[in-house]
Amino acid sequence: MMLRYALRTIRHRKAGFLGAFLALMCAAALVTACGTLLETGLRGRIATERYAAAPLIVSADQNVHRTTVKHKGNGKTKTKHKAKPVAERAWLPAATAGRLRDLPGVRTVVPELTFLAQPLGLPAHAADDDVPFHGHAWSSAPLTPFTLTAGRAPASADDVVIDRTLAVRAGLATGDRVTVQSTRAPRTYRISGIATPQGQGELRQQRSLFFSAAEAQRLADRAGQVSAIGVLPEPGTDTGTLKERVTDALKGTTAQVATGDGRGPVEFLDAAGARVKLVSMGGAMGGTSLLVAVLVVVGTFALSIQQRHRELALLRTIAATSRQVRRLLGREALVVGAFAGVLGALAGLPLAAWLYGRFTGMGVTPPTLERTAGILPACAAVAVTLLGAWAAARISGRRIAGLRPAEAMAESAVERGRPARARVLVGLLLLAGGGTLVGVLSVLRTEAASTPVTFLAVVVLATAVSLLGPLLVRAAAFLMGGVLRRTGPMSTLAAANVRGNSTRMASVVTPLTLLIGMTCTVLFLQPTIGDAARAQAREGIRATWVLGAQGPGVPSAATEAVRATPGVTAATEVVRTTVRVGLEKYAAQGVTGPGLTRTWDPEVTSGSLAAFAANERTAAISELAADRLGLHVGSELALHLGDGTPTTLTVAAVYHRGLGFGDLTLPHDLVAGHMDNPLASTVLVAGDASGGELSAAVKKFPGVEVVTPAVADRLQADRGQENAEVNLLAMGLVLAFTAIAVVNTLAMSVSERFREFALLRLAGATRRQVLRMLRTETLSVLVISAALGTGIALAVLTAFSIGMTGSAAPGVLPLVYGTVVGVAALLALVATALPGRFALRTRPVEVAAGR
Repeated sequence: MMLRYALRTIRHRKAGFLGAFLALMCAAALVTACGTLLETGLRGRIATERYAAAPLIVSADQNVHRTTVKHKGNGKTKTKHKAKPVAERAWLPAATAGRLRDLPGVRTVVPELTFLAQPLGLPAHAADDDVPFHGHAWSSAPLTPFTLTAGRAPASADDVVIDRTLAVRAGLATGDRVTVQSTRAPRTYRISGIATPQGQGELRQQRSLFFSAAEAQRLADRAGQVSAIGVLPEPGTDTGTLKERVTDALKGTTAQVATGDGRGPVEFLDAAGARVKLVSMGGAMGGTSLLVAVLVVVGTFALSIQQRHRELALLRTIAATSRQVRRLLGREALVVGAFAGVLGALAGLPLAAWLYGRFTGMGVTPPTLERTAGILPACAAVAVTLLGAWAAARISGRRIAGLRPAEAMAESAVERGRPARARVLVGLLLLAGGGTLVGVLSVLRTEAASTPVTFLAVVVLATAVSLLGPLLVRAAAFLMGGVLRRTGPMSTLAAANVRGNSTRMASVVTPLTLLIGMTCTVLFLQPTIGDAARAQAREGIRATWVLGAQGPGVPSAATEAVRATPGVTAATEVVRTTVRVGLEKYAAQGVTGPGLTRTWDPEVTSGSLAAFAANERTAAISELAADRLGLHVGSELALHLGDGTPTTLTVAAVYHRGLGFGDLTLPHDLVAGHMDNPLASTVLVAGDASGGELSAAVKKFPGVEVVTPAVADRLQADRGQENAEVNLLAMGLVLAFTAIAVVNTLAMSVSERFREFALLRLAGATRRQVLRMLRTETLSVLVISAALGTGIALAVLTAFSIGMTGSAAPGVLPLVYGTVVGVAALLALVATALPGRFALRTRPVEVAAGR
């Protein structure tokens, strides 16, 4: 019976349930999109291209491992094994191939070298920034397999074979010359041949250049090592059986054996790393989205039930029990949630595709990681929507269902004087919890740890505002009452409405507060840390000029040419990577030692920069890293370099400007020798040589340019803006959902006041006066929400700034802040004006008589 009555209620109160339906549908779409990203990170396929003809690929272990043994009190032990990926490609000893050649079922073992090989001077239409160029030895062509379509194989150090895609796009043919920037100085090669993959289309995710074996070994610069080994089986050999034999032969080494789709992560390391990033991003977005959705949906249902207070009170007076009222509300919510969940899940699938496409376009995820389109995220979204709708209805209707009939009728006529004690108590607890999170945030020193806590603190404080909203609205209305009373009778009436209907106004304040607070936090988070980092970098760079490159980097030969220029006193090459100390990831830079103190000042607080520059087995670390790792000058620092190679260095200096230069500074040759791209990202030049003289010195190096430190700082700011855009996109859906909730809640709030507006009209108020009253109420609510949202964002950002930069100076941009408040005001005014005008179109006598 309750289900039938619920269906009838929904049928006759479509407008009343529309707001809840929209909130639930948006929540389901958001959960589906975030769930799809999470599933892609967990199960997304990485298809192989280069190794298509090799059923088995042997590669080095791309992880750093740690095993911990915990002793329990009962004499038992618990062993935990953890692994974290390294940033660069790990290489195998070339001798590993010898273990495999004589195995039964092995036809050929093909060692592989993969290294940077970027053609320079290509036409604009031939250069594709999203597709990398890799160099290989021609002897590894059978792994795809590549076959010649024109010319011959590379026979000398001056020959190169290019793939057909590059030849067609660049208009190149055999006999032409092309300059290639690899790990050494740029060199011009003669195109001896053009090759194409046999039995498959062109490689979409990479361009290949093939060199002679000796030249490939020189360019790879990894003596006695290979990047992978392909195993080609004899015809009829079972791959599974051969894998077991290969695995047994490699026992005692760290080599890994991959088959099938497992070959893709070996070939595309960036896609394998993107999986971890997507899992982290999808989880963070999904968690934040879920918390925001719960807050919004509960608020929407609370407003919807408040509008039906009189109807539910009448049900109680005609002998409906509390249980029946709760069951009615629960079934209504389940019906609305079912339809909203299904439609939202369907809408979330194209939303996930769009979001993934944007992430790919921004370079967050490579196109080699294929997006999954499973049904699991959609099913989870429907389930979460149903559970959320039911729980929101039960929570929101708990009070009205628990009141005695007479009390219910009394409260339906006049709003309750003060919120329930339990609501206030929970609100105060959440306020204390939010304050605790803000306190924790002020002592977190890493961005990875701070970011989730930042958004969680905003949601928790906004939830506290939701529960304490009636009290906050009344207090604010009291403070604003004096000002509003001086602006006319309709403003006085608006102030009375805000104060007298504080519960209804609080339901509007909550999404507006969340919108302003969350948007400000998202927009100002990156500038807070970015501005501080660039400030430290500006203060610490002593160089008069900076070398940069439009291509893969600045070769060492270009730096040597600059050092030989008259007037140059020092030139410091800088390479950047990440390393692992234990399992923790740290940003690291490698710098050349000679003349380092003339180009760089990290504000050393202990030790000596000169001692670091003079010894290739030392390291300089930031105060943050020293504090976290418990190190000081003279301590030994054990770490794994970018490719996982372990090494131990002695700490020679501790510096303050870690935010601007990274936590670890290591010797250049040590770091560059374990990177996929060992070219310098920047070169700091000191001396009185002119820019023209330096430009002349690097003229023969295509793409290398000379700029001032100020220009380099602006380029760094542009790169920081790209990161900010990624964060904004990641949280943009949550902000869009919150904006929709603002419009939805405001429209619902106005739609229940048809009779009130009609009575005002009958009492002599004009349409214009009623709209002015409504506008004044909206602006009052906006002022309250802006104050609360700004306060939340400022508290959270200040704590974030203290933890990350050491100063209470969040990077707030006044123009951007004004835009946020302006957009919120526009949404609020439009969301109230449109339904308000619609309500005033009907003659007041008809409304009063019909209600």
